[in-house]
Amino acid sequence: MTFDLARVRSDFPALDGGTAYFDGPGGSQVPRQVAEAIAATMTAGLSNRGTVTATERRAEDVVVGARSAVADLLGCDADGVVFARSMTQATYDVSRALARQWVPGDQVVVTRLDHDSNIRPWVQAAESAGAEVRWVGFDRGTGELSVDDVRAELTERTQVVAVTGASNVLGTRPDLPAIAEAAHAVGALVYVDGVHLTPHAPLDVVALGADFFGCSPYKFFGPHHGIVVAAPELLERLHPDKLLPATERVPERFELGTLPYEVLAGTTAAVDYIAGLASDAPDRRTRVLESMRALEEHEDRLFERLLAGLQDIDAVRRHGAPARRTPTVYFSVEGRSDREVYEHLAGLGVNAPASNFYAIEASRWLGLGDGGALRAGLAPYTNADDVDRLLTGIAAIAS
Repeated sequence: MTFDLARVRSDFPALDGGTAYFDGPGGSQVPRQVAEAIAATMTAGLSNRGTVTATERRAEDVVVGARSAVADLLGCDADGVVFARSMTQATYDVSRALARQWVPGDQVVVTRLDHDSNIRPWVQAAESAGAEVRWVGFDRGTGELSVDDVRAELTERTQVVAVTGASNVLGTRPDLPAIAEAAHAVGALVYVDGVHLTPHAPLDVVALGADFFGCSPYKFFGPHHGIVVAAPELLERLHPDKLLPATERVPERFELGTLPYEVLAGTTAAVDYIAGLASDAPDRRTRVLESMRALEEHEDRLFERLLAGLQDIDAVRRHGAPARRTPTVYFSVEGRSDREVYEHLAGLGVNAPASNFYAIEASRWLGLGDGGALRAGLAPYTNADDVDRLLTGIAAIAS
């Protein structure tokens, strides 16, 4: 089974309007199969989870099904899948729970490559515990994050290394297994922000060395909420604040209040959709891996076209050129403000926004201030015509 771009595009109603979407790093478009799953769940009859009534069992099945789907997507234990309002909230919850175990003199390591959702929760948790924050920069020219630079900040007092799986602005994919090995050697935990990596690569969070891995389904065709996964035995060691009657079971002890069942049904549908992109293998985990490999090849081919086209426009200045990256490029057009280019492209029906995209430390580190630059990211439904329309629009305003 091959990746059929025409079939994929036909599944996304948003494409019917003719817009070329390069804002996928901020949230993908949604296939009708996901929307239908959400609607069907909301109208089928729901209640709190249980085992007595049909509606109770339906709610329970939705939650269990969503945990299983996420496990197949990420290669983790379904009993270690925690659902949250957002990845940001999940990271705050985990950082606060871990910080209860820290004492003054302990350390946490963060990188300037990361989205602020994997920086500020750790900085603030460290402050609350009297722990030290150690910062790791990245190469301003290439956008690469050096394992040696991370290792240089590690000591026997390091409690957590927070690192991105892929930069949401530069696309940089750090060497996570090497970083995890270095962190584990000093007894530290590794918290990976996988929000931007998950939509673009086949994943095995255990092989990556991630103790915690966060992602957001709305970046891979699903609804808006967050996920963090970890080994159940690790979650057992953490005791977040919760209501008195709420269960102590893992992972439920981390999920405050009633879960949004329709949203979780949409997440399961999104994983099922990914699994069917380019595989008909008998089990979903294999289908996910095969489809993601095919998707990666499709996006890589288109991304080469995009980078080559930008290279041919003299006024374009690209920020970072990492060797291993997601199909994401951060750039400016000399002589034009980023806002001006953003609005020009929007007028052509091409969505490529300009911002720091909450990677504010990366933007400042690159000398772009808080304003940032333009970002174009590919998605599975992007085609060559979309890329050419983007390049034509940039070339027009650049000249």
